[in-house]
Parts: sequence; C-alpha cells; structure tokens
Amino acid sequence: MASLVGSTVCRFKVNNLLEAGLLLFSLAACQTKKETVERLPFYNTADFTAEWIEPQAMADHQLHVIDTFSLRNQEGQTVTSAALKGKIYAANFFFTSCNSICPKMANNLTKVQAKFIDDPKIQLVSFSVMPWKDSVATLKAYAAANGIFAQKWNLLTGDKNRIYNLARQSYFAEKKLGLQKDFSEFLHTETVVLIDPQARIRGIYNATQRFDIDRLIEDIVLLKAEQ
Repeated sequence: MASLVGSTVCRFKVNNLLEAGLLLFSLAACQTKKETVERLPFYNTADFTAEWIEPQAMADHQLHVIDTFSLRNQEGQTVTSAALKGKIYAANFFFTSCNSICPKMANNLTKVQAKFIDDPKIQLVSFSVMPWKDSVATLKAYAAANGIFAQKWNLLTGDKNRIYNLARQSYFAEKKLGLQKDFSEFLHTETVVLIDPQARIRGIYNATQRFDIDRLIEDIVLLKAEQ
C-alpha cells in the first residue's frame, strides 16, 4: 500500500510540473505576442506603408528621419530639430486664418496637450503654411485664443520653402501626392504624424477626427513604453 501511495504522489508531482511548465510556456508566448502587437511600426515612405522592425534588426534597415530645421515659435524663440531630439512629438501643418479644418485640428490637439501637460518628454509642433502672414505676434495671439501653452506646444513660422519642403519631403504630410508638388502649390492637410525620440515617423492620423486623436494618445503611451 505504501508503494502504491508513493507512486501516486510521484505521478501527481510530475503532472503538476508538466502543467506548470505548459503554463509558463503559454505565458511567455502570450507576452512575446503582446510585445509584438504593442510595438509601433515605422513609416519610411510617403505611401505610409507600415514596417514592424524588431530592435535587433534595426541596423539592417535604412529608416527615414525628419530633416533638420530652425524656426521661431509664438514666443519668438528659436526652435530647432536638435532641441526636439530625445522627445516624442506630434507634428501638423496649419495657418491661423484657416476657418475650415484648422480650428477642428487645434481643438482636437488640445486633448493631447491636456493629457501630457506634465510630461516634458511629450511635445506638439504645428508649422504654419502661411508664414508670410503668421508672424510671431500672430501666432502668440492664436495660441492665447486656443489655449495653447508654449512649454508644451510650439507654433512655428519661418522660411516658406523650408517649411513646405519639410512638410512634403520629411513629414510626408500630403503623402505621395506631395512629393510631386512645388512651392507654388498651397499646402493644406489634416495630417498629424507621430515622431519618436530619434526623429522617425511612428504614426499617421487625421487630426480632424476625434477617434484618430484618441488613437494618437494611445500610441504616444505605447511609444513611451518602448524607450
């Protein structure tokens, strides 16, 4: 009888070990899958084809990076691409006299501002596509009217050709169509892009759609978790 009991106990322990091993394997598989799903893609071309690249494979890929710039914000301060290095930011293009999509974009993006108001690593950047009219003073008045805080959200003005080239060639603000346009063609788009601390595009959204703004907020949280 003792032998039989011992044998039963032994089988019980083995079964438990097997079940525990299977459980750990399943949890590990789920965790791996979760990390894969929650890692944001990269966008390296103007057609915004999403590319999921694992950290260990980064060296084998040529990743698109936002070009350098130096412009002035609503406080008259110089803002450079170097100053944004190491930060996560959402970028879009607007003009202060716009009465169609721009007010909706500004209103929606204030939700992003409010969500990350106490996080200095998260920024918003809006480039004026009418810099010849949107002076520093005009941008400052627009910021005050729309509840935009300079420490969190830069409204930028400067050389028109530089801004248009950045919009179309670096931020892909008009997607593939923008690559064929010259500086004489007016830039007007509802696109907002998410830029990571290494100046790479990690998300594309419609700033007039609240659903997309909610998705932008969620993606910023995911991108923070990657760092």
